[in-house]
Amino acid sequence: MLSCKELVAQSSDLLDGQLSFRERMAVRRHLMLCRNCRRFIKQMRLTQGVLRHLPEVEDAELDTLAAKLAEQRRRSS
Repeated sequence: MLSCKELVAQSSDLLDGQLSFRERMAVRRHLMLCRNCRRFIKQMRLTQGVLRHLPEVEDAELDTLAAKLAEQRRRSS
């Protein structure tokens, strides 16, 4: 049976539909027994859904934002 740590490591592949049949069955078996991992996967699916609805941002804007955040972090240190 999968451990919680192994499930978390496979969670991205699970959500992207990239697990084999055997791996999916192992994940499902673990989720049936583990409430914490069910909550984790539910939260990951919610996050994935929210991110899909966010507007796309140009790369230049992201670089500017990253530079501003880095500058703020330097000032606070």
